[in-house]
This record gives sequence, structure tokens and C-alpha cells, in this order.
Amino acid sequence: MPSKLTGKCFCGAVHYEVADEFIYAGNCHCSNCRRTTGSAFKPFAGIERGKFALTAGQDKLLIFGDESGHDAHCGRCGSLLYSLVRDGAYVHVAMGTLVDDPAIRPTAHIFVGSKAGWFTIADDLPQYEEHVVAAGSVDE
Repeated sequence: MPSKLTGKCFCGAVHYEVADEFIYAGNCHCSNCRRTTGSAFKPFAGIERGKFALTAGQDKLLIFGDESGHDAHCGRCGSLLYSLVRDGAYVHVAMGTLVDDPAIRPTAHIFVGSKAGWFTIADDLPQYEEHVVAAGSVDE
């Protein structure tokens, strides 16, 4: 039986559960991810939509987008919890909102062509100008 991870927003109004079966993980440096997190990049982990479930606070969500793709924030504290991507088939969990430690770690930096000029990537992970396009990849 796969283990379940929990996550929540900063104020605790929204909680979720996700299987510890992420397919890919990365650090996205695109301008949208930087703006939604207020950070140099968004560490995210991707999983099939059916393996992610909100457990509390669904009525507290603030959604930017639609059913084919959106960012889901807590409407009270503003935390970016997840993004619905790939025509609604996958969820990209904002790894900073996980309470539990996932088995996966980011494997690449994507959209470094538009990364913040003030940030220096200091690890040895591969860097891609845009996204990685392959089955089971870290495409954002």
C-alpha cells in the first residue's frame, strides 16, 4: 500500500492528501511561478490528478484558471497549494506546502531562460531553457 502525504496552506484552512507516488519533480523558474510563490522558483512534484485530494477547506480555495489548468491558492492566506496542468490530467503540488517528506526530489531546473537575474542556481541539477518534453518529465 503506497503511503499518503499530507499538505496544507500557511493558515491551515486548506488541507490535502496525496499519494507518495510522484512521477517527476522540478524547480520551475518561469515568471508565473515566481510571481505565484513570491520566490526565485517553485519546487513542484507532479502526479496524476486522481492521486490528489483536498481533505479540508475546498470552499476556501481561490482558483486562477479553469478545469483544464489552474493555480489553486488558499483564499485566506494566499498560499499556492497546487497547479492543475496538462489539460487537467496532472497536479503539480507546491512542495513547500507538504507537511510530510516525499520520496521524490527535484531532478531539474526548468525555464531558466526566464529565471530571476538576482538568483544564482548553485546545485548540479540539469538546467533547461524552457521545459523538458518527454514522458514522465518535469514539464510545467
